[in-house]
Parts: sequence; structure tokens; C-alpha cells
Amino acid sequence: MTLSEIKEILLTLDHVEFQLSDGTFVPEHFHVTEVGQITKHFIDCGGVIRMEKAVNFQLWNANDYQHRLKPTKLLNIIKLSEEKLGIEDAEIEVEYQSHTIGKYDLGFNGQHFVLENKQTACLASDACGIPAEKQQVKLSTLNGACCTPNSGCC
Repeated sequence: MTLSEIKEILLTLDHVEFQLSDGTFVPEHFHVTEVGQITKHFIDCGGVIRMEKAVNFQLWNANDYQHRLKPTKLLNIIKLSEEKLGIEDAEIEVEYQSHTIGKYDLGFNGQHFVLENKQTACLASDACGIPAEKQQVKLSTLNGACCTPNSGCC
């Protein structure tokens, strides 16, 4: 989800909720403690220099049980960060503390925001020598024959 997309969604909501991929929710008294832009300048294992930009939201679970972040307040925080930091419209990455600080992609399921698990990947798979994953085939489905002892398929 991009910054422009979250701003459009926030205009339609009465309250802000974040759900983890396991179905649990970030406690409703969370704070958005940071909004910023992160630039990652790196080289991949194939020698290609790359640059990525993301908008970063940091969620923090405080002991402030009376706190409830309203959509208009989050919109104001975003607007301030755009004005003061020059944040560009980019994909949002969310940091949230569970067992350790986790980084998540952000989605929306029609009711609340979803913290989606991120995955690592090789960006230079054509240059790093890792073979392409082969398609798994069930032997029992080959030519309609059942691969059992004495079936003649082996």
C-alpha cells in the first residue's frame, strides 16, 4: 500500500485498527511514534547497485490505555511529515515490536489495516547461480498409473 492509498482509506474510516497476519490485533491504544522516509542504497549479489525508498510508520504499544488514534489525527501526522520532510508517495513499511522489531508490508481488508509478513528474496537470481525451483510432480499421477510395487512404473 502506498502513502496516497492510506490517505484515501483513512478518509472513509471511523477508527484505525492494525491486524497481524496471525489474526491478532495491535492493541487499540497504540501510538504512531514515527513517520518517515527510508532510503536503502545497496548492491545485490549480482553486482547491481540499487536504491529503494519506502515510507516508514512505527507503531508503539504504550501503557496509555486511554489513547485511541483517530483517522484524522493520523492524516495530520502524515500531512506534517510530507510538509516537513518532503516524503514522497511510496510503499509503506510498518515497524512493530512483538518479540523483536518486525517490518511489515501494509494491506487493507476492507475493515482494518493488515500487517503483512515480508519475505527476503534474491534480486539477482539470474546472476547468483541458484538454480530455478523445479516443479514437483506426483509420481502416482503420471500416465494415470499408480506407482506401487509390481505396477511397472519404476
